[in-house]
Amino acid sequence: MEKKQGFFSALKEEVIRGLSPVRSRSKSPAPARSGSPMKAFLRRKPKLLTNGETLGSLTGETLAPLYEGPDQDGSELGESKRVGSAIGQWMKVQLSRAPSMGCKPRSDLRLLLGVMGAPLAPVHVSTADPLPHLCIKDTPIETSSAQYILQQYTAASGGQKLQNSIKNAYAMGKVKMVASEFETASRVVKSKHSTRAADTGGFVLWQMNPDMWYVELAVNGSKVHAGCNGNLVWRHTPWLGAHTAKGPVRPLRRALQGLDPRTIASMFADAKCVGEKKISGEDCFILKLCADPQTLKARSEGPAELIRHVLFGYFSQKTGLIVHMEDSHLTRIQTIGRDAVYWETTINSSMGDYRPVEGLMIAHAGHSVVTLFRFGEMAMSHTKTRMEEAWSIEEVAFNVPGLSTDCFIPPADLKAASFSEITDLPKGERGKSGLVVAGHRAKVAALGQVQLFI
Repeated sequence: MEKKQGFFSALKEEVIRGLSPVRSRSKSPAPARSGSPMKAFLRRKPKLLTNGETLGSLTGETLAPLYEGPDQDGSELGESKRVGSAIGQWMKVQLSRAPSMGCKPRSDLRLLLGVMGAPLAPVHVSTADPLPHLCIKDTPIETSSAQYILQQYTAASGGQKLQNSIKNAYAMGKVKMVASEFETASRVVKSKHSTRAADTGGFVLWQMNPDMWYVELAVNGSKVHAGCNGNLVWRHTPWLGAHTAKGPVRPLRRALQGLDPRTIASMFADAKCVGEKKISGEDCFILKLCADPQTLKARSEGPAELIRHVLFGYFSQKTGLIVHMEDSHLTRIQTIGRDAVYWETTINSSMGDYRPVEGLMIAHAGHSVVTLFRFGEMAMSHTKTRMEEAWSIEEVAFNVPGLSTDCFIPPADLKAASFSEITDLPKGERGKSGLVVAGHRAKVAALGQVQLFI
């Protein structure tokens, strides 16, 4: 109990003094992000525990500013000389490690980060909206069954009263990503020694009501960060800079993977129960959610038209918790003088290792399999790319004192024009497909590979 109290005491001091941008921005008139939550956690001095591990605690001394941008030695991210907790030290290594190809990440790492870095949920969800009450009269059986399943999920994950008491949340975890397979009409190339070839890293996620979130993901020396201030969603990558997402404000999909029970229940509030299925030996109810035509139209741009976006949630009949999620969307690209090309993206995620955190049941581990399938033009021109991600949650905290809305201010260099949901890979990999995607910077999609801000 003393160790737990010590952590949250240190966390409180960290947020109030070191993390909150209110303090760091007080002397700066510009609304730019001056420091990230991840960097604040990487600047803690170690406090030795009985088991030899370290737990960060704020020392009260003045912290030197961290350098952002490419280092002189070629690494993409600035390296602080300070050390933090055992987890913070490990994540610091991921942040400061030089990419394998000079200052720029490899093309397959760009693909991994572009697709799995910060995908979004299919529809807008607000934590301010009340959950629907169970109604049987004059309600289709598919809808009333879904409402009943969600009530069971809410009860199993901690109860609605406890969920409504959560004003903000923090989570930190580790990730491992790999592009495991690439298929064309003539051959299939599988990644050999995929365990050793996997890129490892970590992420930090902050959330705050209403509808605000911020995430940083650092893998093999490259960092993607994204956020939402309640009015717009943005993402920043080293190769594209900062840009906004098309369409309505939507939650971060990573938070739906067992980390945010309140948003999960709200997401499936209008879903329908479409059957049952056994997942990993566990009987589950299936809830289906589809993006409406207005949302699809708002997320389309130029020659890229989003045709459908469907989300399936698999809720355990035994525990009531969500254990699997399937996210699938189809995009049609029609350029002048060419046949239409279709991109189908499917993300299958399994969640497990549920443990109580302050009364809420939180998934502490999971695995995702992403498939990018490109078809159209000629019958023999299809390509399929398979990627995998495994993650684990190391730290979770709720109602963190001192967290303010300033933590979710968009970057100062945010582009006014938005990118479409399909953007390109590096210039060196442009070519054969020649698919032009609208945006304030016209891009050409690479053959068989595409990055999605979905």
